[in-house]
Amino acid sequence: MNSVYSVFKFLVGFLLAIVLMAGASVAAALYFAAKLSTTPERPIFSNDKTAVQIAGTGAKSTGQASPVSTSDDAASSDAPSPKPLEPGAYRALVTQPIGLILRDSGNRDSNRIGGVGYKEKVVVLEDSPDKEWQRIRVEDGNREGWVKGGNTEKVEGE
Repeated sequence: MNSVYSVFKFLVGFLLAIVLMAGASVAAALYFAAKLSTTPERPIFSNDKTAVQIAGTGAKSTGQASPVSTSDDAASSDAPSPKPLEPGAYRALVTQPIGLILRDSGNRDSNRIGGVGYKEKVVVLEDSPDKEWQRIRVEDGNREGWVKGGNTEKVEGE
């Protein structure tokens, strides 16, 4: 009778250990899955003009980044666009966190002619007939081209 009790006690202890180990494994898996599912913060590089604008004066700067100052950027943002807006055009900000590829025509197979950074100011000149692409002009330069539609947000009051 005592040996039956000992076997029963061993089995209950063994099953309890397995249940505890399985529960700890599931908890660890859920913890790491939650950590891996969040997107990391976008890195800020010293030569990235839009990152310096977003970070403000608290950004780390090197000797190469010193020509890009926030006071010049603030003054240029108050100035009107170098080119006047065409009829039907509007100012917008890029909302895609990784930026956009600037292309020479409105299709995926066209040549890449540059890029547009996150939260960079652009002028949307026109939409393609199927609304899949937008022809834009970057406000801080003479770059003009096509980007994938739906990745800009109209800026009100400008």
